[in-house]
Amino acid sequence: MSDPNQPPDEIFSQFLDDYFAECEEHLAVVRRDLLNIERFVGHARIDTVQLDELFRSFHTIKGISGMVGLAPAEQLAHEMEGYLRVLRQGDVALSQIGYEALMDGTKLLAEVIEAHKNQAATPDITKSVTALNLATNSTTTADTDEEEAAVQAAADKKEWRFLFVPSQERSDAGINVNSIRARLQSLGEILKTTPLVENGEVAFEFLVATSSNTEALNELKDIGLTFTEIIPEITTEVTSTSISQAPATSVRVDLVRLDQLMLLVGELVVTRARLEQNLNSIRSAIPATSWRQLQEVNVTLGKQLRDLRNDVMRVRMVPIAEVFERMRFVVRDIAKESKKRVKLELSGQETEIDKFLVERLMDPLLHLVRNSISHGIESEMERLAAGKPATGRVSISATTAGELVIIEIGDDGKGIDVQAVETKSGVQLLNEDGSIHSQDLLDIICSPGFSTRQKADRASGRGVGMDVVARAIADLDGYLSVHTEKGVGTTFRIELPLTLAITDALIATIGGQTFAIHRSSVQEVIEIETASIKAFENNEIVLHRDEVLPLIRLSNVFNLPGKSDGRLQALVVGLGSRATGLVVDKILGLREVVVRPLNDPLTNVPGIAGATELGDGRPVLILDVMEILDETRGSAAQRMQVN
Repeated sequence: MSDPNQPPDEIFSQFLDDYFAECEEHLAVVRRDLLNIERFVGHARIDTVQLDELFRSFHTIKGISGMVGLAPAEQLAHEMEGYLRVLRQGDVALSQIGYEALMDGTKLLAEVIEAHKNQAATPDITKSVTALNLATNSTTTADTDEEEAAVQAAADKKEWRFLFVPSQERSDAGINVNSIRARLQSLGEILKTTPLVENGEVAFEFLVATSSNTEALNELKDIGLTFTEIIPEITTEVTSTSISQAPATSVRVDLVRLDQLMLLVGELVVTRARLEQNLNSIRSAIPATSWRQLQEVNVTLGKQLRDLRNDVMRVRMVPIAEVFERMRFVVRDIAKESKKRVKLELSGQETEIDKFLVERLMDPLLHLVRNSISHGIESEMERLAAGKPATGRVSISATTAGELVIIEIGDDGKGIDVQAVETKSGVQLLNEDGSIHSQDLLDIICSPGFSTRQKADRASGRGVGMDVVARAIADLDGYLSVHTEKGVGTTFRIELPLTLAITDALIATIGGQTFAIHRSSVQEVIEIETASIKAFENNEIVLHRDEVLPLIRLSNVFNLPGKSDGRLQALVVGLGSRATGLVVDKILGLREVVVRPLNDPLTNVPGIAGATELGDGRPVLILDVMEILDETRGSAAQRMQVN
């Protein structure tokens, strides 16, 4: 029951939030089922289970759109519901025109709802409505009044169970199974006929739907039929217009409320850190027994807080299938647009990530998938000439590694034209052995506006949108890398933390200042003797695991005094050729920290991702490792000359 003191506008706003969430759920079902029924185009039979699911989803969207006053969405859903209704009758086949009308209508329906959510102009639905009307009218000429009359007639019918036991006497009188069947067909519709054994004798059971009254049926007793009415079980059905279809064991919670809950957990983490610091300061002033008891309470509290944090995080986690299923819809659309045959392979859909990340991953993945098909996968003729299958392959996978989720988007296309990128940028990317400077290549193609294409199209080259992808991944404290091979294909790899609100961080000191570094960004911690550091082309390097490891002194990055001799510690970040050692004075340990973003543009500093507090009331800056690498090394994109 709603609060009578709650303002009407606020109540309606909450209702709208439920509406958008409900539509999102049903559109996900629609996209899945539409892709699954495509194989039935042109066939006489179609999967009625999926048709029923589609019908229910559109019917629900129609109902709740009417409730919020979104007439265009209501009308679109109604038109698609109408076409599905004639398909459910089974007299017509799903046509290609009708299928495309459903696909286009679904995309437009999502756009209409999204526009309403963002308070933007509503897209024109006229063309889609016309296409759906043509598809519907081309499959049926039934008049609406006749249809309603048929529905009413069906509602008036009752189901009866008739039992007929043949005998020689009845057979001699011309009463047999065939004559009984003919008599029952004159009364209504025979739903089912089943041979039985009753008391050792063969019998036949007929289930019949008829509107005849009991007096008319009594006449059948004369030919040896017994009958009983089938009383349906009484069920309670929730109509599709209800705003929520969530099971009784689950509750839909706004993400903002979960953010607030996570923030509260963060405050508890900070308070517990203060408690631990205060305990350490009074240790010498209290008896050892009392100290141990307090320490036990503190340890127990820390464990309970970590369990609470993990439980809240689990509530926020959703399967990444929510994103992957959307990509299936996108791939079909782009393949059709580019006139290419493409097979999409998905794996790891059960991998769970923070709902916050799901919302922000959609656009980057969309850009990468579009580029893979539009500019990675070759035309059918090119593939056959290269000895490849005519159908291109795009794969999307997700796995977890510790507190990271790793997403890979790959294709078996022609690969990035590295030489063309070299020519356009003026940066050497190929080594003498043919290997590629992958990070420099990524820096260049992620530069705003970069493209090797002379002519622009809807998705001109891999560079268009890649700057958006790189920025979005960086904003999520993630890491983007690429591997490409000419004639074999390209794979983009995204590494993201599972959640951004509370994380484990390594605490280090640099020139008397304390900093935090996300644990997920660090591959390992090493100790370095200053004597082992070598200078090379104005850079410092050290030999590590028989490989050259570039070093970056964070004291130089932030203009702080640093240690010049003795033993130093370094955090190894990045993978492969991008691996780098971030040199610090001392690592204090691993702590659970609450990440506070720095939203004020006046406080934004390159290399700083946010701030936290360790319990003493003083802010501690959190380092943005990837940005530090870019800033200190100098991006290859900044060295190129874009014509």
